[in-house]
Amino acid sequence: MDRPIRILIAKVGLDGHDRGARVVASALRDAGMEVIYTGLRKTPEVVVEAALQEDVDAVGVSILSGAHMTVFPKLRRLMNAEDMDDVILLGGGTIPDDDAQTLLDSGDVSKVFTPGASLDGIVAYLREAVAEKRGA
Repeated sequence: MDRPIRILIAKVGLDGHDRGARVVASALRDAGMEVIYTGLRKTPEVVVEAALQEDVDAVGVSILSGAHMTVFPKLRRLMNAEDMDDVILLGGGTIPDDDAQTLLDSGDVSKVFTPGASLDGIVAYLREAVAEKRGA
């Protein structure tokens, strides 16, 4: 790839726990990726605007609040409205398996990583998915 992978990591809504998001962000940075962390309590609109301005390859959103079935479809709609269908949307956090499958099947997310997911696995997935999107 001609440039490092750029990923935006975000926490949406009133969820104030960002330890997992920070651990993932550090692992991605250590793997040579450019990571933009939005901080806590962002709206889907702020996340999509930041992703658009930063020209990211992927957006990773960690949700522990249980709002995943509302937040991810809204993020995908906003991203599609900005012609960001080439940007990978990743979910993370406490998302039940059935809900994760529904989000994957609907195309609202590309992948879901729940607590205990391997950091090496997240890095590997992103490298492969971004290379595929870039046509490498």
